[in-house]
Amino acid sequence: MPHEVRGVVVHEADGTVLSPALGIGAFADKTLVAAGQCTSVDPAAPPEVAGLLGCGVMAGLGAAINTAGVTRGDSVAVIGCGSVGTAAVAGASLAGARCVIAVDVDDRELEGARRFGATHTVNSAREDPVEVIRHLTDGNGADVVIDAVGLPATYEQAFYARDLAGTVVLVGVPRPESRLELPLLDVFGCGGSLKSSWYGDCLPSRDFPMLIDLYTQGRLDLEGFVSERITLGEASEAFQRLEAGDVLRSVVML
Repeated sequence: MPHEVRGVVVHEADGTVLSPALGIGAFADKTLVAAGQCTSVDPAAPPEVAGLLGCGVMAGLGAAINTAGVTRGDSVAVIGCGSVGTAAVAGASLAGARCVIAVDVDDRELEGARRFGATHTVNSAREDPVEVIRHLTDGNGADVVIDAVGLPATYEQAFYARDLAGTVVLVGVPRPESRLELPLLDVFGCGGSLKSSWYGDCLPSRDFPMLIDLYTQGRLDLEGFVSERITLGEASEAFQRLEAGDVLRSVVML
């Protein structure tokens, strides 16, 4: 739980100084932004649905559609099925992927991924995801593998689960101290691409209206990402439910 000490917000447990995410994050009922930071969308979309595009959902959808360039007939694997990974599953399905493999250690997350278009699921606590992904892709590996976790172990899985000419996309944000070790010969011996996806390589003026249009047409289930609607005072408890995997997205209603 955060609290304020001499004008600085710190973590209650260990005193770590906390700062707004990306310099803009805040739990406030009002905020001031420049006009250029705003994007108009169809008002037919409820605010709690449109607001999802401000972060995780757009990051995942964009990782599949913009960064990876998933297209019809591709095979796609997504490692990590929280809100970002599940959105990547939805983006791959929306782009026409023939095979969308969701990987997670939580069966609840995997079941949710099926709702958004996963054709296969792998619980990596019980099975080797690299072996399963290769088996499901005729031994070749997936055309696109998206790491929505951002750990060295999951990135290594993504690297070895892709086709030799495939693409790995890192959209899960790594910890500052994380380090990755791969045999350089393996990197040299693979074609394809290794990419990072910042916010799904999103262009809000292009992507937000398009995705809202898909929602209003019934082609993109943005409502399905809203697990619960909460008040501002319930945000701390909602973070605990998010960490426990009980919710996909909690939306603060003002």
